[in-house]
Amino acid sequence: MNFKASFIRRLSKFISVITPKNKKLIVFESFLGRQYSDNPRAIYEYLKREKEDYICYWSVDPKHINKFKDENLKIIKRFTLKWLFVAMRAKYWISNSRIPLWIYKPKGTTYIQTWHGTPLKKLALDMDKINTSWKNPHLYKSDFITESARWDYLISPNSYSTKIFKRAFDFKNEVIESGYPRNDYLINNNTPENIARIKSKIGIPEDKKVILYAPTWRDSFSFDLPLSITNLKKSLGDDYFIIVRLHYLVTKTSELIGHDDFIKNVSSYNDINELYLISDILVTDYSSVFFDYAVLQRPIIFYCYDLDEYKNDMRGFYFDFEKEAPGPIVQTTDELIDAVHNIDNYKLPLEFVKIFSSLEDGNASKRVVEQIMKP
Repeated sequence: MNFKASFIRRLSKFISVITPKNKKLIVFESFLGRQYSDNPRAIYEYLKREKEDYICYWSVDPKHINKFKDENLKIIKRFTLKWLFVAMRAKYWISNSRIPLWIYKPKGTTYIQTWHGTPLKKLALDMDKINTSWKNPHLYKSDFITESARWDYLISPNSYSTKIFKRAFDFKNEVIESGYPRNDYLINNNTPENIARIKSKIGIPEDKKVILYAPTWRDSFSFDLPLSITNLKKSLGDDYFIIVRLHYLVTKTSELIGHDDFIKNVSSYNDINELYLISDILVTDYSSVFFDYAVLQRPIIFYCYDLDEYKNDMRGFYFDFEKEAPGPIVQTTDELIDAVHNIDNYKLPLEFVKIFSSLEDGNASKRVVEQIMKP
């Protein structure tokens, strides 16, 4: 721990001693303060809809503050003096990622860790190979154990995840197996009117079916899409419109220019749930987005153009991807086109839905609040 971190830890501990706890104060944080999104957002919006009298603050990374300005939120800049005073007084911390160990967790503060996905790739203590340039693997794992011991509750979407979370995080406290709060939106807002509204907002023709292409990040993934846009448009353009959601490091794709009537880059669109909702088909690869999309029980195609190269990385997966992926695996643009043409032949396996989506009924946020905040 460097001097700055040590000083902040001592200061936060001192503030926690001299300031009284406010039982109605909550600090929310999503992806290290970079987004207003995910499970923390869903729980926050549930509390607002139910008119609960909590004082809610959002912890925001100053570099990403513009993303929050139109959301009518009470925001505090991460790790500022004001942030420390609010966080040390708060009854609840609700986060989907890790809060640094050098931030003191006061006695009487309940830390709710929502996490941010059903695990596909191995996590934390389960990882055989740890890609961390800033610390050694043993320190990474020991820090994770120390961090998870601070969590009072851990939210899990299903029993599959619960088993993995307990082992991978060495988690000893209470798991709330509720379904994922962020998926409530997919259940509660799946109406023709809402879908038409979102399509209009994004600029998608109302009469076209929508394909969402959402690949995972690769170190070798350049600004070139591994698809023939020309061939896709020729074969699918009469019936489909494609929206592309890339990793935040890859937001510009020059090959989309000139195809505005067929394909659109929506990588900067804030709410991925809205993109799920308007999409008739998801095309992805090794990204865990398919677990959430499966809640809609719509078809999924796995476009794995680099499958042979990626097989070594699959040793770090929790299940046999090639055997258990809930949809066809294709490797070329032509195979993808063929899979889309035959999409009616592909149904999401009922066993997959039973294992991963059985708790997704639109009430996960309610269950979390009632079990933790209203005992």
